[in-house]
This record gives sequence, structure tokens and C-alpha cells, in this order.
Amino acid sequence: MENYKWQFVHPKFWPIWLILLLMRFSVYLPVKIQLWVGYHIVFFMRPFMKKRTQIAVRNLKLCFPKLSAKKRQKLLDEITHTMGMMTIEIALSWWARDDQLAQRVSYEGLRHLNQALANGKGVILLTGHFTSMELGGRLIMLKIPCHVMFHQLKNPLLNAVMMQARTFHSQGIILHNNPRDLIKALKRNRIVWYAPDQDFGRKSSVFAKFFGMQAATSPATARIAKMSGAIVIPFIPRRKNDGSYTLILRPPLKNFPVGNDIEDAQRINNIIESEIRKSPAQYLWVHRRFKTQPEGKGQLYENPSIE
Repeated sequence: MENYKWQFVHPKFWPIWLILLLMRFSVYLPVKIQLWVGYHIVFFMRPFMKKRTQIAVRNLKLCFPKLSAKKRQKLLDEITHTMGMMTIEIALSWWARDDQLAQRVSYEGLRHLNQALANGKGVILLTGHFTSMELGGRLIMLKIPCHVMFHQLKNPLLNAVMMQARTFHSQGIILHNNPRDLIKALKRNRIVWYAPDQDFGRKSSVFAKFFGMQAATSPATARIAKMSGAIVIPFIPRRKNDGSYTLILRPPLKNFPVGNDIEDAQRINNIIESEIRKSPAQYLWVHRRFKTQPEGKGQLYENPSIE
């Protein structure tokens, strides 16, 4: 395997190898046991998630200011357990068999994707950082090949494993800092799985509202759609309580882009926010979405416990 290097036999990687081994084993467990493990694994993860939990607490206070402290805590507990299930879902996306996954998924609006391809200019499959995002990408590729965007991970072993898995299951990998390859893929009438809902800093962003807060938002979705002529289809993976999944494809965006970066970015944020509100516990609240602000950087997370 080309992505694996001799450096990964170093003892410092052994804990990661153990985690990967346990994840690999979880793929073979019955669904009910996967759900049980996903729910309870959080008790082992908590000591390593303190900082991320604080970020989630702060995000919930910023995004749901009218929610009572009791209800916010309940939502935080649900999010924490969903994070545990995310570990199982990543394992499934990397190593589960196609027939194994096909039994657990249903699709809504798949016709929108097929109709969009008839346009001949590619499709941007727009999603957000939901906890089931990794598995959602794999599940949509059970039906139709897609290219996937890839952001390099800091841990080289995890980066190599994810790169290999996404390469194996997808039609191709596009690095997030290589827009030329993205445009080329769309002009070949490919589908590109794309999640822009992260803070990439002031230089590459405009400010648009997200849950009523100013959020540094990438204008790339609109610019890429304009350059390529690609159709943008919102795509949402949702996990049900029984461990099955629904992949929802919304109708293509009409009159998009309009040519104004802020208006176009706001529309993208509105779409993602609307879907998050339908299942808030299944969104990845542990990243600093509001890190960059018009007044400066990191101010909202200096003390996550502040009311």
C-alpha cells in the first residue's frame, strides 16, 4: 500500500493502530451492537474531548441563545453520543462491503442527481459537516460514482488511511487547495462531493450570517458553479434510531449564483442551517465555526464557558 510508510511502525503510532484495529472490527458487529458501542464509546473518549466539548458548548450558546440551559445540556449529551457513533460510521465508510451498506440506506430525491447530469456540466453535491458525512459520501457512491474533496489531516497515519479509503471507493480525489482539478472534473460532467461549511480564515472568505452569527464563509461554491456551469444539489445524510440511514437530495438550486459573493454565501449558509435545525445533534459542533470575526480572530472561543 503506497500510502503506508515505514514511519508508521514507530511506537508513537501504536495507539492509532489499536484504534484503527478496533474500528475495523466494529464493521463486523451486528447493527444493534454497533449502536450500543457507538453510544457508550463516548465514556472512553471524553478525557480526550475536553477542548472540543468546550467548543461545542460555546457553539450551542451562540447558535441557540433562546434554548434553556437544561435543553442545551440535553442537546450536548446527544451530540456527544453522536460523536461516538461517528467513529463507527467512519469505519463503515472505509471498510464495509457494498451489500452490507445497501441494506441500511434509503434514498430521497435521487432523480434530481440523474436529471442534473443530463445538463452535461457536472454536479456539486453540497453538504455540511454532519457526523454521518463520511458514511454519507460512501452511501451515495453505492448509486453513482463521485469525486471527493480531501483536506489533509494533521496525523499522517490517519491521513494515509483516509486517503486510501476515499481513493478506493470514489471516482477520484481532489485536494481542497486545488480548484483547477475541481473545475476539470465538473467540466467532464462529474459529481463532486463538497462541504464548504468551515472557517478558512479572512483572506479566502466573506462574512455571512449562520444561526444569526457572522461567520467567515467561503464564496467558492458560487464561483465554481459560475466557472463550470455545474448544478448545485444539497445533500444531507441522516441516521435513524435503528441504525439505518436516509440520504436526502434536495432539488437543484435555481438562480444560483447571482454574482454577489455575500448573497450567494448567505444562501449556502441558509441551506445548511435549515438542514441542521432538522437534526441538530447530528451536526459536527466541535469545530470553531465562528473563529474568524470582523473584529478579530478567536475572540468568541477565548472562554467557552462564558454565558
